[in-house]
Amino acid sequence: MLAKTRSCAIVGLDGVIVEVEVDVAPGLPRFLVVGLPDAAVQEARERVNAAIRNSGFSFPGTKVVASLAPASLRKAGPAYDLPIALGVLQATRQVPVNSDELILLGELALDGTLRHTPGILPMVAASLERGFPRVAVPSVDAKEASLVDGATILPFDSLGQLAMYLRGEIDAPVYHPDGQVEEYVFPDTLGIDFAYIKGQEHVKRALEIAAAGGHNVIMMGPPGSGKTLLARSLCTILPPMTNDEALGVTKIYSISGLLPPDTPMIRRRPFRAPHYTTSNVGLVGGGHIPRPGEISLSHRGVLFLDELPEFGHALLEVLRQPLEDRIITISRAQGTVTFPCNFMLVGAMNPCPCGYYGDPFKQCKCAPGLVSRYQRRISGPFLDRVDIFVDVPRIDYEKLSDDRLGEKSEKVQARVTANRQRQQERFKGTRLTCNADMTAAEVREFCRVDDTAQSLLKAAMKQLNLSARAFHRILKLSRTIADHEGTDDIKANHLAEAIQYRPRSLVI
Repeated sequence: MLAKTRSCAIVGLDGVIVEVEVDVAPGLPRFLVVGLPDAAVQEARERVNAAIRNSGFSFPGTKVVASLAPASLRKAGPAYDLPIALGVLQATRQVPVNSDELILLGELALDGTLRHTPGILPMVAASLERGFPRVAVPSVDAKEASLVDGATILPFDSLGQLAMYLRGEIDAPVYHPDGQVEEYVFPDTLGIDFAYIKGQEHVKRALEIAAAGGHNVIMMGPPGSGKTLLARSLCTILPPMTNDEALGVTKIYSISGLLPPDTPMIRRRPFRAPHYTTSNVGLVGGGHIPRPGEISLSHRGVLFLDELPEFGHALLEVLRQPLEDRIITISRAQGTVTFPCNFMLVGAMNPCPCGYYGDPFKQCKCAPGLVSRYQRRISGPFLDRVDIFVDVPRIDYEKLSDDRLGEKSEKVQARVTANRQRQQERFKGTRLTCNADMTAAEVREFCRVDDTAQSLLKAAMKQLNLSARAFHRILKLSRTIADHEGTDDIKANHLAEAIQYRPRSLVI
């Protein structure tokens, strides 16, 4: 007998409805899964067999074929366990045929219980978009699934409970959210506040401007000057994410399997700090079946690259296109997928291998050629995509021993949020969210300068040999500084501050 159920597959961030056909026919005992399944789907045969038997049902001792259509789409992950198991039960007439077009998602344990399954949120969203609002999910994933407005979520604890529902023995266990959604907090930013950072007022100012406009930053200074702490504190002053932004970030973490079941919604901006030994695939994404990399996991948040020159020339160069386009397209033999990666890049580096080049108190032990080669690991085209380059000097004893606290992140965040709101009003009706997203056309429209500022910009272009990209980035940064002061016009002082943040080499 033939039975049909439905599930969902993930391609990039989009979902595709998968029709699961199960045929039980006479023949030697054999269980086949066809339709380009990966190893996790192939292993579903053993999980489904054990789950059916341990749930009080009988597994047929004949030939069983489960087909996942469309056959041209590669299937990955354990979400197909539940629809395959239910298809077997329907084909053997142990459970009535499902007639309400229910989408089934969930991994089965050997005893028949349903486990947490990655990618629930995007799969439920895709099911609703394609006309299937009723979705059966593991009870542990009900909160995450309920984030999709308009979907009817049916949470089940086990395969047996689902069978009882289909038999009419229990009512539909429709999930109704209680309105209390736990927020995921990135551990690297716990307990950090601007108020506890001693000194470095000019660096705090630079980070505040960067947060207001979404600009990229590189900090250079000796070891122990506070670069890492300053970078981690940046997330505490970024404006809160909108609901659409939060859902987009949550989808990425759900697909990656990094979304804890008890905190199904990410409302705080991500902070990712990969080690410099990471690979190209780990940084930008990829794999046999493409998955998001660190740049997508930091979408709408901060990507922090500590010890920036140690990442290597080739690894940094792969960031050039994502920094411009805000998306990353990965092509493989199975197809092409696109992931969003609209992040703020924050880099931290020492001026030389020993870390003390240019330090007024500790002598550098590096040869001049070594210092030059160290800094040249970061190419000019990469630096051209950085808006703010700031020095982080060592902190004096008097500042470290001062018991007074600085300005709290909450106050700084209020100014940054007000600046972002001003930008959103300006960009209403466009795809832009902040000044850093502007293209040359928007720069021409929104970044007009007066005559005095124009003369200053002309002189800077000649003396600093700035490229066309640097020219536009200076104007975008000037626009953010002017917005921070609440002025509509870009004046000479705004432009001067933006120019002094331009990347430069310390090597003489």
